[in-house]
Amino acid sequence: MIRRFDLAGLVIAAALVFFILLPVLTVFIWAFAEQWFYPSLLPTKWGLRFWSKVLERPDVWSAFWTSMKITTLVTGLSALICLPAAYAFARMEFPGRQAFMMSFLMATAFPRFAITISLAVLFLVFNLVGTVTGVVIVQLLTTLLLMIWLPTAAFRGVSRNMEEAARDVGAGPLRVFWSITLPQALPSIAAAVLMTFVWTFYETEGAWLVGAPRITTMPILMMQMINNQMVVQYGAVLSVLLWVPSLAALLLARRVLGSDTFAKGLGA
Repeated sequence: MIRRFDLAGLVIAAALVFFILLPVLTVFIWAFAEQWFYPSLLPTKWGLRFWSKVLERPDVWSAFWTSMKITTLVTGLSALICLPAAYAFARMEFPGRQAFMMSFLMATAFPRFAITISLAVLFLVFNLVGTVTGVVIVQLLTTLLLMIWLPTAAFRGVSRNMEEAARDVGAGPLRVFWSITLPQALPSIAAAVLMTFVWTFYETEGAWLVGAPRITTMPILMMQMINNQMVVQYGAVLSVLLWVPSLAALLLARRVLGSDTFAKGLGA
């Protein structure tokens, strides 16, 4: 049994290295390679020449500020809409509450590409294609599940005994929420906001189908560089620039999220 278990573990580890770590490592190597020709296993010349070329391009900075503007707007609107809804789902009883909660999950079961195409056709009628407004609406729809389910789990996890004790000593509803409920739920809410920001920043399908050709975000620019540039390093450098912040943000979100947060969000 031990040998079979070890063999299965080795196979899984090898598969993870081959399908995940190796492609990521290859992109990193290309980002710092100035010369790399077959049959060399490693670049024959390393350097930062392509980094300076990428960072000097005005379209890179234009795409970056466009992505930051859209992502900040989407994250703010999502928090404004979803956090009150999450509190209602966690603390209030009303007809259809479970059905509404499940509807957010069911919406993600459909292929997002097909839904985005349908929205793009609808937006074409309302002249929203190629506008920041259209991209914001599409990306906002993709954040609803994350920004409702995780804060719902956070509000459910707040100690009711502490809230009742605060009311017993004369604290009003707003005081109880501000001093008891929000501080306990804040880590998970902050993680949800952070993950929503990262998710929106790297969203590609909606930005491409609805925003093109006028709106160019960082992921779209990266795709253009990879498809249109004969030099591989341009796309590799931009991929690393996009990947490192997302990894840091997701690791930070993982630290503040409890292991049972998703289960609570599912109503378990």
